[in-house]
Amino acid sequence: MTDLTPAPCKFEHTVCFNAIQVFCTGLRRAVIPPAKQKSHRVHRRSRAETRKKAYTDRRLFDCINLTEYPMQPRPLALAVFLAGFSCASTTWALEEIIVIGSQDPEMADVSQVINPSPDPASKVAEVTGVSVNRSGPVSGIPQIRGMYGVRVATVVNGQTLGGAGPNAMDPPISYALGDLEKLRVYRGIVPVSVAQESIGGAIVAQNERGEFRNDQAFAADTRLSLGAASVNGSYQLGASTYISNDRHRFALGLVSEAGDDIEYPGGELLPTEYERQRYNLGWGVRMGEHQLQVEYSRTETSDSGTPTLPMDIQWFDGDLLSVSYQWQINANTQLEGEIYGSELDHGMANYSLRPAPATGMRYRQALADASNRGFMVKFKQSDAQGHWLTGIDGVTSTHNTHIRNPNNAAFFVDNFSDAQREVLGIFIERLYQFDEDISAELGLRYNRVSSDADAVNGTPAMAMPAAAALRDTFNNADRSQTDDTIDAVAKLWWQYNEQNSFHAGIGQKSRAPAYQERYLWLPMQSTGGLADGLTYTGNINLKPELAYELELGWEYSSDTLNITPRVFYRDVKDYIQGVASDLPAARMFVQMLNARHGSNNPAPLRFANVDASFYGVDMDMRWAFHDNITAYGALAYVRGKREDMSDNLYRIAPANARLGLTYARDNWSVTVENELADAQNKVSATNVELATPGYGLLNLYGQWDVNSRLRLTGGVDNALDKNYRDHLAGYNRVRNPDIPMGSRLPGPGRNLWLKAAISF
Repeated sequence: MTDLTPAPCKFEHTVCFNAIQVFCTGLRRAVIPPAKQKSHRVHRRSRAETRKKAYTDRRLFDCINLTEYPMQPRPLALAVFLAGFSCASTTWALEEIIVIGSQDPEMADVSQVINPSPDPASKVAEVTGVSVNRSGPVSGIPQIRGMYGVRVATVVNGQTLGGAGPNAMDPPISYALGDLEKLRVYRGIVPVSVAQESIGGAIVAQNERGEFRNDQAFAADTRLSLGAASVNGSYQLGASTYISNDRHRFALGLVSEAGDDIEYPGGELLPTEYERQRYNLGWGVRMGEHQLQVEYSRTETSDSGTPTLPMDIQWFDGDLLSVSYQWQINANTQLEGEIYGSELDHGMANYSLRPAPATGMRYRQALADASNRGFMVKFKQSDAQGHWLTGIDGVTSTHNTHIRNPNNAAFFVDNFSDAQREVLGIFIERLYQFDEDISAELGLRYNRVSSDADAVNGTPAMAMPAAAALRDTFNNADRSQTDDTIDAVAKLWWQYNEQNSFHAGIGQKSRAPAYQERYLWLPMQSTGGLADGLTYTGNINLKPELAYELELGWEYSSDTLNITPRVFYRDVKDYIQGVASDLPAARMFVQMLNARHGSNNPAPLRFANVDASFYGVDMDMRWAFHDNITAYGALAYVRGKREDMSDNLYRIAPANARLGLTYARDNWSVTVENELADAQNKVSATNVELATPGYGLLNLYGQWDVNSRLRLTGGVDNALDKNYRDHLAGYNRVRNPDIPMGSRLPGPGRNLWLKAAISF
């Protein structure tokens, strides 16, 4: 396995990126007011000094291995309809805005949807039934039919990632930046071959690699993209080049993006600024029936706000490396494999972007890292009726988080110490075509999940008996755990006639506990991005979640009308949820902190196994009632509730819909859309969740293919500048004169955005 751990030294940018950064600086001055430019210059200047001191302190404590180191979504329905009106009179060289078709109607590809948001999760939210739990502008956590976080499997460039942030400030989807060859969303029962643990759906992202050509001469394909938005004075710049011949292909991609605090009717969301760069490198070689691909990417995130969490991002640096191999043994037999690794490093603080605490003793900085190593081998055998797919895969992740006070060298907390999680799986899958109208998929997977963590300590445990009791109980426990899980999938598709088709699926899906759910020993908010403002402790003896799923769907398709309703039900045994803590020491610890700091924190929760269920419906509709005019709609509803008591599950998206009208000519189109969300009153009493009212927004979009190489796309989100609250936006944790502490964050105000895409 390749060692990806770099030396603890400053990363040197390439000359090419320096040139791009100069251009970005000029663009930034054009779109961001001078007063806001200054704050970003200060942040960039102080980043190296902040990290240097952090690393020095980390060496002193010697507790963590060093590794150097908003906008609204575009509707998927719009992307589908615009694809049908692409310019017929030009040879458009850029990517068309399409959704790649699949036999499985529960899978959609949104890789080419144009979106002004810096967060890849916003692209995923184009799919009906998918929403985003948004902690910050670059920290969106996808929610698929009510499930989110680690329950939604995410694979980026073949890698199963465990993010560095214990509060999911860097969810795995955040590493899917740049040109994407595919961004697939599985909202239903996920095939066992797609991901190891996919109880709540799956997302698969792959960066563009370029195509092999048919002759020995090298040729290049270069793409540039440029975007800006008014709601936060943001810019996006992307550049990519693909050079290839019949044997070799090379890929180089660069992304730079930044924005200031988001404005809303009544003030600003503080802090919601962000800054991020991404570099992609790839090389592939084809030798007869063999292909080898090497891919490397680095993501550098600077100061970025997360107002729903206790701290903000100071930095996120991530290195991802993978080597994949494919052998076409014969026309019906294929073997593929991959090995990969990643090193992710993270710093966060409660004083760098938001107003600092009133006293120096309340300053906190957390330094975290994650190391991931994995492999995959798949064997595919095709026959006249379909194919068999068998495989084995594994991934090991190690997490550390150390909390410190920059004003007090003696203060520390080992939040997580070498928390390890290993998944080793084997699967078999059969796709069978009974006849031209009926096909089926059967799949079976077995996973063995092992986890462990080192002993912990912290200053609170040296001074407070309650914390000492929690530490000693944790350190004396058997922290090594092993779970065996089995997933099973059965799906059926029936093309009843030319216009009507049906599909059905049943499945058993499982998930072993995450490291936060098992190894959080002191009442804290390191909960994978729950952002409910409550403190939790883990539970080493948690059982795996086990879900029994059913999905049914119908599709009607004619020349002018397409409608696809789907219903689903999921019964989850041993669902992992915070409940009132049964640990006297945990309750006493919170009470002592309240007395010491004059605070009023609620009693802590403890992760436990409960019973839960999810059910709902989502539907897409398109009606082309005129040669140039198309109406579209999308509807999603999910209900999540506890089955062991009378309560609702936390942070479930309300019923929502989109209704739009598109007028399209040969090389341009305009769209008007109404985005609707119902009130969410079915909230979790356990999590002290606040209800939210419904709202409706007016959005306007347009697209113009200027010529075969230039495309302009733009729009106005929230055109009426409405003040509203998204139920998934979380609560304000920052002293902001515009927004009370603990209240639901408002949505962004009117946002004018424009993107240009150039190909040559």
